Amino acid sequence: MDNKRLISMANQIGDFYESYPDQNQAQQGIAEHINRFWALAMRQQIAQYVKEQAGLGLHIPVQQAIAKYLKI
Repeated sequence: MDNKRLISMANQIGDFYESYPDQNQAQQGIAEHINRFWALAMRQQIAQYVKEQAGLGLHIPVQQAIAKYLKI
């Protein structure tokens, strides 16, 4: 899948959790959603993107959620 599409999808998930007052809980929620609903190949691709491109284009909480909690 195209990285731009994955970034857009991940940021949309992050937008949902943006209003959470506890950022750690928001990051866990973002990662839980991605872990639950994204295929392994998609999770691997976004994780690799974060490592190689420092998450360019991803919202900061989304970058952090992927780096901390993503299961690959």
